[in-house]
Amino acid sequence: SFTMNMYLFVYDLVQFCGHSWIFTNMVIRFMTFGKDSLADTFYSIGLVMRLCQLLSVLEILHILIGIDKSRLLPRFLQITERIIVLFVVINSQEEVQGKYVVCVLFFLWNLLDVVRYTYNMLARMGIYYLPLTWLNFSLCIPLYPLSVLAKGFAICVSLPYFESFGTYSIKLPFPFTFSIYFPYVLKMYLLVLFTGMCFIIQNLFYERMAHLGTGNIKNKRS
Repeated sequence: SFTMNMYLFVYDLVQFCGHSWIFTNMVIRFMTFGKDSLADTFYSIGLVMRLCQLLSVLEILHILIGIDKSRLLPRFLQITERIIVLFVVINSQEEVQGKYVVCVLFFLWNLLDVVRYTYNMLARMGIYYLPLTWLNFSLCIPLYPLSVLAKGFAICVSLPYFESFGTYSIKLPFPFTFSIYFPYVLKMYLLVLFTGMCFIIQNLFYERMAHLGTGNIKNKRS
Protein backbone atom coordinates (compact mmCIF):
# COMPACT_ATOMS: atom_id res chain seq x y z
CA SER A 1 0.00 0.00 0.00
CA PHE A 2 2.82 2.42 0.86
CA THR A 3 4.67 1.46 -2.32
CA MET A 4 1.57 1.98 -4.46
CA ASN A 5 0.89 5.31 -2.79
CA MET A 6 4.45 6.46 -3.50
CA TYR A 7 4.15 5.29 -7.10
CA LEU A 8 0.92 7.28 -7.54
CA PHE A 9 2.54 10.31 -5.92
CA VAL A 10 5.47 10.12 -8.35
CA TYR A 11 3.07 9.67 -11.27
CA ASP A 12 1.07 12.74 -10.21
CA LEU A 13 4.30 14.69 -9.71
CA VAL A 14 5.54 13.86 -13.22
CA GLN A 15 2.19 14.86 -14.73
CA PHE A 16 2.12 18.04 -12.64
CA CYS A 17 5.59 19.02 -13.85
CA GLY A 18 4.69 18.33 -17.46
CA HIS A 19 1.41 20.23 -17.45
CA SER A 20 2.86 23.08 -15.36
CA TRP A 21 5.65 23.48 -17.91
CA ILE A 22 3.14 23.56 -20.77
CA PHE A 23 0.82 26.00 -19.00
CA THR A 24 3.66 28.33 -17.96
CA ASN A 25 5.17 28.18 -21.45
CA MET A 26 1.84 29.13 -23.03
CA VAL A 27 1.25 32.04 -20.64
CA ILE A 28 4.77 33.44 -21.03
CA ARG A 29 4.69 33.11 -24.82
CA PHE A 30 1.33 34.87 -24.99
CA MET A 31 2.51 37.70 -22.70
CA THR A 32 5.68 38.08 -24.80
CA PHE A 33 4.42 37.66 -28.37
CA GLY A 34 0.68 38.23 -28.02
CA LYS A 35 -1.59 36.68 -30.66
CA ASP A 36 1.42 35.71 -32.77
CA SER A 37 2.22 32.99 -30.22
CA LEU A 38 -1.10 31.22 -30.77
CA ALA A 39 -0.36 29.99 -34.28
CA ASP A 40 2.72 27.98 -33.32
CA THR A 41 1.52 26.69 -29.95
CA PHE A 42 1.54 23.10 -31.15
CA TYR A 43 5.10 23.34 -32.45
CA SER A 44 6.44 24.70 -29.16
CA ILE A 45 4.67 22.41 -26.69
CA GLY A 46 3.20 19.61 -28.82
CA LEU A 47 5.83 17.03 -27.92
CA VAL A 48 5.43 17.42 -24.15
CA MET A 49 1.66 17.52 -24.58
CA ARG A 50 1.70 14.22 -26.46
CA LEU A 51 3.92 12.62 -23.83
CA CYS A 52 1.64 13.73 -20.98
CA GLN A 53 -1.46 12.44 -22.73
CA LEU A 54 0.15 9.10 -23.54
CA LEU A 55 1.21 8.80 -19.91
CA SER A 56 -2.37 9.47 -18.80
CA VAL A 57 -3.40 6.11 -20.30
CA LEU A 58 -1.83 4.60 -17.16
CA GLU A 59 -4.72 6.06 -15.18
CA ILE A 60 -7.05 3.54 -16.79
CA LEU A 61 -4.70 0.76 -15.68
CA HIS A 62 -4.60 2.23 -12.16
CA ILE A 63 -8.38 1.94 -11.91
CA LEU A 64 -8.47 -1.56 -13.41
CA ILE A 65 -5.96 -2.96 -10.91
CA GLY A 66 -7.66 -1.18 -8.01
CA ILE A 67 -5.01 1.30 -6.83
CA ASP A 68 -7.17 4.24 -7.95
CA LYS A 69 -10.76 4.32 -6.71
CA SER A 70 -12.05 6.62 -9.46
CA ARG A 71 -14.89 5.44 -11.67
CA LEU A 72 -13.60 3.73 -14.82
CA LEU A 73 -16.03 4.80 -17.54
CA PRO A 74 -15.91 8.60 -17.01
CA ARG A 75 -12.11 8.57 -16.80
CA PHE A 76 -11.86 6.28 -19.82
CA LEU A 77 -14.06 8.62 -21.87
CA GLN A 78 -12.09 11.71 -20.86
CA ILE A 79 -8.73 10.15 -21.71
CA THR A 80 -9.84 8.64 -25.03
CA GLU A 81 -11.40 11.97 -26.06
CA ARG A 82 -8.06 13.68 -25.66
CA ILE A 83 -6.11 10.89 -27.32
CA ILE A 84 -8.39 10.89 -30.37
CA VAL A 85 -8.48 14.67 -30.79
CA LEU A 86 -4.77 15.16 -30.15
CA PHE A 87 -3.28 12.26 -32.10
CA VAL A 88 -5.90 11.51 -34.75
CA VAL A 89 -7.22 14.98 -35.52
CA ILE A 90 -4.55 17.55 -34.62
CA ASN A 91 -1.31 15.62 -34.97
CA SER A 92 -2.24 14.13 -38.36
CA GLN A 93 -3.22 17.43 -40.00
CA GLU A 94 -0.48 20.06 -40.04
CA GLU A 95 -2.95 22.68 -41.27
CA VAL A 96 -5.03 22.26 -38.10
CA GLN A 97 -2.04 22.60 -35.77
CA GLY A 98 -1.78 26.34 -36.41
CA LYS A 99 -5.43 27.08 -35.63
CA TYR A 100 -6.31 29.18 -32.58
CA VAL A 101 -8.64 26.45 -31.31
CA VAL A 102 -5.62 24.25 -30.60
CA CYS A 103 -4.21 26.89 -28.25
CA VAL A 104 -7.60 27.27 -26.51
CA LEU A 105 -7.92 23.50 -26.14
CA PHE A 106 -4.42 23.09 -24.71
CA PHE A 107 -5.00 25.98 -22.29
CA LEU A 108 -8.19 24.38 -20.93
CA TRP A 109 -6.63 20.93 -20.65
CA ASN A 110 -3.57 22.13 -18.80
CA LEU A 111 -5.41 24.49 -16.48
CA LEU A 112 -7.60 21.60 -15.36
CA ASP A 113 -4.69 19.18 -15.04
CA VAL A 114 -2.41 21.50 -13.07
CA VAL A 115 -5.16 21.86 -10.45
CA ARG A 116 -6.08 18.15 -10.53
CA TYR A 117 -2.57 16.78 -10.16
CA THR A 118 -1.76 19.32 -7.43
CA TYR A 119 -4.80 18.12 -5.50
CA ASN A 120 -3.90 14.47 -6.12
CA MET A 121 -0.32 14.88 -4.90
CA LEU A 122 -1.39 16.50 -1.64
CA ALA A 123 -4.19 13.95 -1.18
CA ARG A 124 -1.63 11.11 -1.43
CA MET A 125 0.04 12.65 1.64
CA GLY A 126 -3.26 13.10 3.46
CA ILE A 127 -3.24 16.88 3.00
CA TYR A 128 -6.53 18.52 2.06
CA TYR A 129 -6.79 22.28 1.60
CA LEU A 130 -10.42 23.28 1.33
CA PRO A 131 -9.84 26.04 -1.29
CA LEU A 132 -7.86 23.61 -3.47
CA THR A 133 -10.44 20.85 -2.95
CA TRP A 134 -13.21 23.24 -3.91
CA LEU A 135 -11.27 24.42 -6.97
CA ASN A 136 -10.49 20.88 -8.10
CA PHE A 137 -14.09 19.70 -7.99
CA SER A 138 -15.70 22.97 -9.13
CA LEU A 139 -13.45 24.31 -11.90
CA CYS A 140 -13.97 21.23 -14.08
CA ILE A 141 -17.75 21.72 -14.21
CA PRO A 142 -17.67 24.88 -16.40
CA LEU A 143 -14.33 24.18 -18.11
CA TYR A 144 -14.98 20.60 -19.21
CA PRO A 145 -17.98 21.53 -21.42
CA LEU A 146 -15.88 24.35 -22.90
CA SER A 147 -13.13 21.86 -23.70
CA VAL A 148 -15.68 19.58 -25.39
CA LEU A 149 -16.87 22.50 -27.51
CA ALA A 150 -13.25 23.21 -28.44
CA LYS A 151 -12.73 19.53 -29.35
CA GLY A 152 -15.85 19.59 -31.50
CA PHE A 153 -14.72 22.79 -33.21
CA ALA A 154 -11.26 21.31 -33.85
CA ILE A 155 -12.88 18.27 -35.46
CA CYS A 156 -15.11 20.47 -37.63
CA VAL A 157 -12.11 22.55 -38.71
CA SER A 158 -10.22 19.39 -39.64
CA LEU A 159 -12.98 17.88 -41.80
CA PRO A 160 -12.08 19.74 -45.05
CA TYR A 161 -8.48 18.56 -44.76
CA PHE A 162 -9.48 14.94 -44.14
CA GLU A 163 -11.78 15.21 -47.16
CA SER A 164 -9.17 16.70 -49.49
CA PHE A 165 -6.20 14.58 -48.38
CA GLY A 166 -8.10 11.35 -47.76
CA THR A 167 -6.25 10.75 -44.48
CA TYR A 168 -7.33 7.49 -42.79
CA SER A 169 -9.97 6.87 -45.49
CA ILE A 170 -9.74 3.28 -46.71
CA LYS A 171 -11.10 1.69 -49.89
CA LEU A 172 -10.73 -2.05 -50.00
CA PRO A 173 -9.83 -3.62 -53.37
CA PHE A 174 -12.01 -6.04 -55.35
CA PRO A 175 -13.80 -8.33 -54.47
CA PHE A 176 -14.63 -6.24 -51.40
CA THR A 177 -17.02 -3.39 -51.99
CA PHE A 178 -16.40 -1.71 -48.70
CA SER A 179 -14.75 1.60 -47.89
CA ILE A 180 -14.29 3.80 -44.83
CA TYR A 181 -14.66 7.52 -45.42
CA PHE A 182 -12.99 9.02 -42.37
CA PRO A 183 -14.84 12.38 -42.32
CA TYR A 184 -18.07 10.39 -41.76
CA VAL A 185 -16.38 8.59 -38.87
CA LEU A 186 -15.46 11.95 -37.31
CA LYS A 187 -19.00 13.26 -37.75
CA MET A 188 -20.37 10.20 -35.96
CA TYR A 189 -17.75 10.66 -33.25
CA LEU A 190 -19.08 14.18 -32.66
CA LEU A 191 -22.35 12.59 -31.53
CA VAL A 192 -20.44 10.27 -29.21
CA LEU A 193 -18.42 13.21 -27.88
CA PHE A 194 -21.42 15.31 -26.91
CA THR A 195 -23.40 12.33 -25.61
CA GLY A 196 -20.45 11.36 -23.41
CA MET A 197 -20.21 14.96 -22.20
CA CYS A 198 -23.65 14.71 -20.58
CA PHE A 199 -22.64 11.55 -18.74
CA ILE A 200 -19.29 12.98 -17.60
CA ILE A 201 -20.84 16.24 -16.37
CA GLN A 202 -23.28 14.21 -14.31
CA ASN A 203 -20.32 12.32 -12.83
CA LEU A 204 -18.49 15.59 -12.10
CA PHE A 205 -21.47 16.85 -10.11
CA TYR A 206 -21.58 13.52 -8.26
CA GLU A 207 -17.88 13.78 -7.35
CA ARG A 208 -18.30 17.38 -6.25
CA MET A 209 -21.15 16.44 -3.96
CA ALA A 210 -19.19 13.48 -2.58
CA HIS A 211 -16.13 15.58 -1.75
CA LEU A 212 -17.71 18.94 -0.92
CA GLY A 213 -20.79 17.78 1.00
CA THR A 214 -21.27 19.43 4.37
CA GLY A 215 -20.12 16.35 6.27
CA ASN A 216 -16.99 15.92 4.20
CA ILE A 217 -16.05 19.58 4.56
CA LYS A 218 -16.37 19.38 8.35
CA ASN A 219 -14.28 16.19 8.48
CA LYS A 220 -11.49 17.70 6.38
CA ARG A 221 -11.49 20.88 8.42
CA SER A 222 -11.15 18.87 11.61
